Amino acid sequence: MQSELDSLEQKLNQLVQLTQHLRTENLQLRQHVAAALNEQRRSQDKMSQAAQRIEKILGQLPAESA
Repeated sequence: MQSELDSLEQKLNQLVQLTQHLRTENLQLRQHVAAALNEQRRSQDKMSQAAQRIEKILGQLPAESA
């Protein structure tokens, strides 16, 4: 009976450790995703600004004569 309780206690401790590890990993992954999303937004903003500048420059070019 005691050995069964010891085994159960050991398994429970392993489960607690695994849960703590997974929570930490989950937090790190959430932070990584948030950072990636912020970088993606910055990149999209830069691309949008570049496209606007290109459109402005193209609008200033003389019309092509056929």
